[in-house]
Amino acid sequence: MSGKAIALVLVICSALAGGGLYYLQVYGFYNEIPPSGASDVQLTALHSGKPEPIIHEEFQSIDAESSPLRYRACFTTSLNLETLTETFVVHDSPVPNVAPGWFGCFNASKVGAALESGSAIAFLGTGNIVYGFDRVVAVSRDGHGYVWHQLNRCGERFFNGDSLPEDCPLPPQRESQ
Repeated sequence: MSGKAIALVLVICSALAGGGLYYLQVYGFYNEIPPSGASDVQLTALHSGKPEPIIHEEFQSIDAESSPLRYRACFTTSLNLETLTETFVVHDSPVPNVAPGWFGCFNASKVGAALESGSAIAFLGTGNIVYGFDRVVAVSRDGHGYVWHQLNRCGERFFNGDSLPEDCPLPPQRESQ
């Protein structure tokens, strides 16, 4: 076999492998999650410290079993930011994660810019929805809402192998291999 033929086979195999990897990363593991009702969007209440559903419409979400960080959702609400900030826990360090481009309602750059400018406020949805990850919910002044999972302080320490602060819940037991 000539060198050109071998090179051509290698290029074709590399292109197929790269295309497959791209597809799996961007499309393959995500599932659209159908709305389940009032509990789709919850915020942690100041008075009880527990997540409570809020009024919302137009809920869309995606998730993947491969990582808790892949959850994203969008919705609209008629509740205003003043009512929300008086009733629910404001998140102190929200950082929206980038969503796949095909999930058009969630743009992490625009959500982040709205949070920085103050035209949106982030709330704690559910703390430790999965150990070490919080569900964060941002709501803008125009009523658009965005949801994502974010590594919390306890999760960051746990996954780095550092000792946990005393106020962190106990991590799940790791199965022996």
